Amino acid sequence: MGSRTPQLNQEDAISKSWEGGSTRASRTQRARILLRDGNTCQLKIPNVCTQAAEHAHHVLGKGISELDIDIVAACAACNLHVGQPNGDPPHRVTQW
Repeated sequence: MGSRTPQLNQEDAISKSWEGGSTRASRTQRARILLRDGNTCQLKIPNVCTQAAEHAHHVLGKGISELDIDIVAACAACNLHVGQPNGDPPHRVTQW
């Protein structure tokens, strides 16, 4: 009898490709943040922003807070420009 290789669905395959693994919860949160912010970048850095959000930016820094209030939608250009905050956040949403 030959051994059977388990089949991975696309979501599992994506998780395995991230170092440390992206969890279903983090992907769900990212989708929720993008929807909440209308898929529009909330960082809006002049001369950088492309407007179309595809990232979820951790305002206080990843690992410091995973609460939705501390995460905003961001375009890739702004998110990569800001990087990990190490002081006062550049933008904090206080109401929706």
